[in-house]
Amino acid sequence: MVGIIAAIAYGLLTLIGGIVGYVQAQSVPSLVSGLVSGVLLLLCALLWIRGASWAAGGAIAITLLLVVVFIVRYAKTRKPMPALLMIGAGVAAAIAMLAG
Repeated sequence: MVGIIAAIAYGLLTLIGGIVGYVQAQSVPSLVSGLVSGVLLLLCALLWIRGASWAAGGAIAITLLLVVVFIVRYAKTRKPMPALLMIGAGVAAAIAMLAG
């Protein structure tokens, strides 16, 4: 159950982050990537609740992909926000998802 909650929380954080990125910087890529990845994480969480065996792996894969994306982003920009927030939250979420 902890893993499902982590997938929902990281999915919501990703959705909200994409919207905030668009509002603050008019960044369409932030909006699109935030909405797509957030919806996919929430969908995986819903399917995980319903017993789909692959949904946990999907949520973990999306989360780890986002962690890598934000590591690369931080390496390029050296701007801590939102990269470090998303890296830390993503690592915590992935660990919770792996734990179950």
